Amino acid sequence: MLRKPAETYIHSHLRGLRHSATGAISEHSHALAAEGRRVFRLGLGQSPFPVPPPVIEALREHAIEKEYLPVRGLYELRRAIAHYAERKAGIDRTAEDVLVGPGNKSLAFLLQLVFRGELIVPTPSWAPYAAQARMLGRPIRWLHTRAEDGFMITPEGLSEALSEESARPRIVHLGYPNNPTGGTLKIEQLKALATVARAHDAVILSDEIYAELHHKGKHVSIARYYPEGTIIATGLSKWVGAGGWRLGAYVFPDSLRPILDVMSAAASETFTATSAPIQYAAIPAFEGGPAIERYLDNARRVLSALGRWCARKLRGAGIECPQPIGAFYLFLDFTPLRARLAERGISSGRELALRLLAETGVASLPGSELGRPDAELTLRLAYVDFDGARALEAVDVIPEEQPLDQTFLKRHCRPVVDAIDAIAAWVEG
Repeated sequence: MLRKPAETYIHSHLRGLRHSATGAISEHSHALAAEGRRVFRLGLGQSPFPVPPPVIEALREHAIEKEYLPVRGLYELRRAIAHYAERKAGIDRTAEDVLVGPGNKSLAFLLQLVFRGELIVPTPSWAPYAAQARMLGRPIRWLHTRAEDGFMITPEGLSEALSEESARPRIVHLGYPNNPTGGTLKIEQLKALATVARAHDAVILSDEIYAELHHKGKHVSIARYYPEGTIIATGLSKWVGAGGWRLGAYVFPDSLRPILDVMSAAASETFTATSAPIQYAAIPAFEGGPAIERYLDNARRVLSALGRWCARKLRGAGIECPQPIGAFYLFLDFTPLRARLAERGISSGRELALRLLAETGVASLPGSELGRPDAELTLRLAYVDFDGARALEAVDVIPEEQPLDQTFLKRHCRPVVDAIDAIAAWVEG
């Protein structure tokens, strides 16, 4: 027996570190389903759509690849990602500007490891940034957004955050289309944010993993207006439906090459390299082409129609919910129903999520896990619990000018429709 408790061997700032909230809610949902409960899995943001056939074929062809690849990533893949950034963002990048990793969580961790400054994160926001900062003992500053702004960052808010004197450099996390709101930013807002960041010499980490899931296919990168100070994050998990493949990439400007170099050196001593077959398979995804574009057009049509219907139904039940413009998320604000919920003994987002799961079977993520105040009655839903392959097959034969109606949604996205109906009935009851 050790003479000291095992906890004393753990860094004090890491004691009590919990599993990621999204992973925990997913595991809890599976456990309830195993007990025979009907569970609507809207807690984990995982694409419902299958991986496109050209990407599957490339993986099948390269399954034999077994050698360690360069730590920065396969050259042909990095070149394809650089060309992708040129096509989509209108910026000049080369393979030397790209770093590939086993998912963007790993790259985000390395960036925080090597970056000497402070991370500014708008709330609500993707959860891992705060957890990783805590793990590394790094400072993080929350930039709280407002419901009237759709919970999106504003140039005024960023200016105020950056105007506070600091001897440390700052990096600003910007994610859009946004997880967890489904919102995005207009060109005028992007230009204004770029002007603010440039004035304060701040680096922007622009998480554009959902760029191809802008519901109208009109995503615009802030790198177009602040190319010298923007790192673009992309990958396969969301728009290609390959979350479990674990491949992410950062695209750097030449002015930030020293950060890439040190991250690469750190990667060589940690994950060494990303899976070889997956890197080869990712090349056709980033090269694009008619099959990939058709796949994305169909996915956008389904997500747009479903997101609009869900938001309208929830607002009809008295829940505030910004209209999703991209990705597959809804951010629900139950503040107008606070008095009614208080009568049920519910006074926080965490209590709200637990009761909703227990009484309706709908799994969600409380806003407190995304940087919002504990007492705020907010939840994130990922409207992805449906058979994406079946939905894509069905929408492929419907003329583009024909909207997808409620009949389509009930037939091909039924679990999500039932979940939203259950929330509305629970609120009204």
